[in-house]
Amino acid sequence: MLLIPAIDLKDGQCVRLKQGEMDDATVFSSDPGAMARHWLEAGARRLHLVDLNGAFAGKPKNGAAIRSITDVVGDDIPVQLGGGIRDLDTIEHYLDNGISYVIIGTAAVKNPGFLHDACSAFPGHIIVGLDAKDGKVAVDGWSKLTGHDVVDLARKFEDYGVESVIYTDIGRDGMLSGVNIEATVRLARALRIPVIASGGITDLRDIDALCAVEDEGIMGAITGRAIYEGTLDFAAAQARADELEGARE
Repeated sequence: MLLIPAIDLKDGQCVRLKQGEMDDATVFSSDPGAMARHWLEAGARRLHLVDLNGAFAGKPKNGAAIRSITDVVGDDIPVQLGGGIRDLDTIEHYLDNGISYVIIGTAAVKNPGFLHDACSAFPGHIIVGLDAKDGKVAVDGWSKLTGHDVVDLARKFEDYGVESVIYTDIGRDGMLSGVNIEATVRLARALRIPVIASGGITDLRDIDALCAVEDEGIMGAITGRAIYEGTLDFAAAQARADELEGARE
């Protein structure tokens, strides 16, 4: 099980939002490059970046901060990035500049043709991010719930050729309330491609619970607030996940 530290960028700083509210941001660092180095040294094998301003503006907004992270990481580990990615030129720019995977969220739901084109143009590099509440997909920074069933939509996107799906339970993200294991497993069982869990990781109990269902197709989990507020020690959590995986093998 891959544990993936999240670095959410707002106005060039590393922040966490509560339930997607831009006005409810906690600043954890004003040096994104140093934050990336910290997680690299703690044993992270992938980083998850979100351009929050970009997500709300619909175009890239934290270029300098993202560059400072990719400069630090280099080719050491893959970096995945979401937020404000609405056209192929933006994807190409990011992939040419140190980003390994591009995450398409709202744009995938609103404009499936764009996602299809992206998967064709950049095979193996496109991850779709699906945010859902009670099984229904949300868009626009979680401000709108759609009528789309998350499993149906994920299956459609799998056929397009997305590399994996990041599934966020938006009732839990940034709330330290535990992962929605049941909903994540339901999605993973319906797909052939891997699912990355997101939202609600609090402590080692959540790591244990996720590792117990890893074989259902859950390849990793993104963690944010817990590792910044200290309810989860990242290095210890990754070590625990590795230990549980070794025990199963």
